[in-house]
Amino acid sequence: MSTRHLEQSRTFPASIDNAYDTVLSAPLTDIFNRRYRLIAPIAEVSGQEGQWGSTVGQTRTIRLSDGATMFETLTVVDRPHRFGYTISKVTGKLKPLVAGAAGTWTFDAAGTGVRITWAWDVTPTKLGRLAMPMFARLWSGSARQAMDQIEKILVA
Repeated sequence: MSTRHLEQSRTFPASIDNAYDTVLSAPLTDIFNRRYRLIAPIAEVSGQEGQWGSTVGQTRTIRLSDGATMFETLTVVDRPHRFGYTISKVTGKLKPLVAGAAGTWTFDAAGTGVRITWAWDVTPTKLGRLAMPMFARLWSGSARQAMDQIEKILVA
């Protein structure tokens, strides 16, 4: 199965270090707290040991408000430039579409601020390949909302 690259970026008036630390440590329920059409907000994170981002290999289970779950494994911690993770064991409405994903958050200098980019390389299921254009639009809308929330947290 081929992957589909999805990406959303925004520039913020913050230092790279501050942006990295804030995004990595922010509760997912604060960043992904609004539904975007068919994509439910994150309701709960469980099974996480310690501060997220302290060790490659950390895992946690993400539960959406519609009951769907996904398993996240931290794969890269390169402070203050990027962190990455994989998504597996997808259940719920996304299961027929998404086999898994590799996500990356990157933080780059942009003038006097920071450009934050969130990307997903999605591995679709067989059915998901057909629905990927629609899923990509939904993901982009959800990612824009996440960037709105990050702005509220960072610029507060």
